[in-house]
Amino acid sequence: MKAPRVSFEFFPPQSLDASFRLWETVRTLAPLGPEFVSVTYGAGGTTRGLTHEAVETIHRHYGLNVAAHLTCVNATRAETLEIAENYHRVGVREIVALRGDAPKGQEKFTPHPEGFASSVELIEALAATGRFRIRVGAYPEKHPEAESTAADIAFLKRKIDAGASSAITQFFFEAETFFRFRDACVKAGIDAPIIPGILPIENWAGARRFAARCGTAVPAWLDDAYARAARDGREELLSVSLATELCSELIAGGVEDLHFYTLNRPHLTRTICHALGVEPKAGLENVA
Repeated sequence: MKAPRVSFEFFPPQSLDASFRLWETVRTLAPLGPEFVSVTYGAGGTTRGLTHEAVETIHRHYGLNVAAHLTCVNATRAETLEIAENYHRVGVREIVALRGDAPKGQEKFTPHPEGFASSVELIEALAATGRFRIRVGAYPEKHPEAESTAADIAFLKRKIDAGASSAITQFFFEAETFFRFRDACVKAGIDAPIIPGILPIENWAGARRFAARCGTAVPAWLDDAYARAARDGREELLSVSLATELCSELIAGGVEDLHFYTLNRPHLTRTICHALGVEPKAGLENVA
């Protein structure tokens, strides 16, 4: 089996302990030579400044290709494009363009009166600058706000047509979920690469809550598997086994790129990557 190309998602720290965890995560995973790493915004754009600091530090001190998240939340068009310009100024050439989640206390996303009303508008504006490679989100299972999976796919096509070059999916638990989605995208005329998003499970209860929020179906057998593993103290072994098997099935089905949601906890991701044949790259073994 040929080793896949990999990429990793980090989130910006909001405390001293979280800061140490982020930099440990970057140091642990950078030697694997990721194609890119992404850095998230908090809900409602709450970590905008912290995201910029993390993006700049990772780019400058670790030499990684950083794809900075950028959303439409709580900002005018001019403010959003200024953030993009600041990213470009420090050497960032990739952006993950998203609508973004509603701020805390709001039930649904409401555009700023002078802001971008959707991710499509944001993508169009970024593409018009000619300065960035634009990645977007994709949903292999119906987004909680979407009318249907077909509507999700139609909207993804609009994002690609607006200027996005690739999409990263929400996480899922079974390879067939991704393959059905990929086939439907091809049928809809989407020819941009679609990268599966993988969530190494550090905590099953937390992963289940996350799945409920983003509409990810949870197979009943997973509840049983983690209940048994918890009794035997084998949760980590189970998580590594499940993620490695999922990734192997995806690779066997033609997938060449995998994007890992690390949650700033790198060791499971590193173990899974090693199991897939992703080893430290020459010259990166001592990245610090």
